[in-house]
Amino acid sequence: MKKYNRVDLFWLLFLPFVAIFIIVLSLTGIISGRKLISETSSLVTRQYTHEREIQTEGHTIDNPLVFVDPYDAAPLTAIIAFETEHLEEPTVHIAGKDDATSIDFTFKLSYKHILPIYGLYAGTENKVTISYGDIKKEINITTKPLPETIAQATVTVADRTQLNGGDWYFFTPSSAGQTVAYDINGDVRWYLSNYAVWDNARLQNGNMLISTERLMNTPYYMTGLYEITMLGKIEAEYTVPGGYHHDYYEMENGNLLIATDNFTDGNDTVEDYVIEFERRTGVILKKFNLKDILPTENTGNENWSSDDWFHNNSVWYDKATNSVILSGRHADAVISVNYDNGELRWILGDKTGWPEKYHHYFLTPIGTTEWQWSQHAAMITPEGYLFLFDNGNNKSKVAANYVPAQNSYSRGVMYKLDLYNMTAEQIWEYGKSRGSAFYSPYISDVDYLDAGHYIIHSGGISYKDGVVQNQPAGIAKADALLSDTVEILNGQVIFEMTLPTNTYRVEKLSAYQKKDSAGLQKGMAPQIGKPAETEVAETKLGVLFGEDAKKMVYDHQVKIEKQYDRIVFTGTFKRGSNVRLVLKQGAVQKYYKMRITDKIHAALCVAVFSEEENENEELLTVTRYVNGTGLSGKYDLYLEVYDKLYDLKSQVNF
Repeated sequence: MKKYNRVDLFWLLFLPFVAIFIIVLSLTGIISGRKLISETSSLVTRQYTHEREIQTEGHTIDNPLVFVDPYDAAPLTAIIAFETEHLEEPTVHIAGKDDATSIDFTFKLSYKHILPIYGLYAGTENKVTISYGDIKKEINITTKPLPETIAQATVTVADRTQLNGGDWYFFTPSSAGQTVAYDINGDVRWYLSNYAVWDNARLQNGNMLISTERLMNTPYYMTGLYEITMLGKIEAEYTVPGGYHHDYYEMENGNLLIATDNFTDGNDTVEDYVIEFERRTGVILKKFNLKDILPTENTGNENWSSDDWFHNNSVWYDKATNSVILSGRHADAVISVNYDNGELRWILGDKTGWPEKYHHYFLTPIGTTEWQWSQHAAMITPEGYLFLFDNGNNKSKVAANYVPAQNSYSRGVMYKLDLYNMTAEQIWEYGKSRGSAFYSPYISDVDYLDAGHYIIHSGGISYKDGVVQNQPAGIAKADALLSDTVEILNGQVIFEMTLPTNTYRVEKLSAYQKKDSAGLQKGMAPQIGKPAETEVAETKLGVLFGEDAKKMVYDHQVKIEKQYDRIVFTGTFKRGSNVRLVLKQGAVQKYYKMRITDKIHAALCVAVFSEEENENEELLTVTRYVNGTGLSGKYDLYLEVYDKLYDLKSQVNF
């Protein structure tokens, strides 16, 4: 029998406990030797850092603080800050290129003056004059040149007897580009350096509401919305569980009706979901799931697909009828839904292809009424009329009757609705007489400014080899783009401007408004709402060992970024590969599938290439997200690629 000395017996008895202890430490991450991935600060946090530099103390009118683009968001804005011995009511004059485009605004009485300055010209020295009492101080402010991505405007009509030079035209991009405001001369007077798409309307409190710059899901579903000032300061960030696309509507109580998606419970359709979002808390108060209201079978036009069957592109609340008005591009239909119970009230459009049980919901045309096709921006005017942009695609659901783009037209059109007799009568239109030169097969907008005063925005005109196209510019691979915006007063065109690009929407807004003051609300903007919890593909228990990841990370260009509310994963892999990001906390491992496909959801408007067109490309670069909702504490990161597990030697902390 083998004999053991005391040392041998000690290790024989104690070694199993050491091994167990090491395994426990490894499971808990105490001796993992991992590097915590640093968190990328949000725009809200970065702006708060900038804001702390804005002070009036120690500054007089002779030595003012001049801070250009104080929030690193709106390069043609500035702040001028100073103090006065007495209560003063300063007036600012921002010199334009002529008297009509110069701006004057008087601020409220104060001792401390933090004056927001809007409407500077890019790449030049701007003259700004501040006056009060007997004081008159001229300040020169130099700005950076415009980015090359901003389109130069051409103004073809400008009736200055009917136009206010302090009102600008705010455009949002159709895909790439910036949100930009042009004056009546066509000069850029304001733009956002941060990417923002979809609508950009002004709220009741005077702030603007734009999309975040953060993509939540391809091709264009953003995480939510920013409430911003004209200085570009974010006053609040609203995160929407299903993301935001196309449009929103501010209710009288300040809540938001938002066009969103339902990415939960295996749902595979898009752009058929609307929510009411409580601005104060982020609570979802109402949900309108259009699949519970309308038939999802092919009742639409040539752009219909099983996953993008309705393609809702506008949201409006009609107080007079307590209903929500929605625009389904792929169904050639505008619908009204009861706000309280979600029941369908009426449908405007051609009922060809719809099940017979829905026919009684369709309004009957009277007079010379023409139906709309692939419409956008449906709204109810103060007179109770339905106003929308009729894109005019094909002008039929029957392929044999399609009207080609060269013979087609788009228009702004207004309908008078008689809901007692269920009829619709066309009472006004603009654009038909301009033919294909005004034809936009996608995007575009109408705005109601006052009775008889409208904006018609044909934002998606495109050409290939000189021929007008019948599909969105990216899909048609167009080689020339055009956006044509017309302002009409009592039947007369008082302003028209074109841009050599496609733009989604336009809003006419004043540079200054009564709510601007000599003070500035400082502080960190609240971040309201949470993203949806990311689906876990699989959960496992136990010890996890992975191979060294250095070569794999290099070969597949893997990059992981930690944002305040999610993980952003980027990598290049073979199409259809099984790639899963693993988050390990103690003995629990959560597996998240990183889908290697460019056709997650088949929305039409911005997606340029379909998966089928790219199927010969062996490698595909994707960006995927794991939301922090439902996660807490530190997690070790692993990556499963082609059934091999790799240890990324990294941690994230929520």
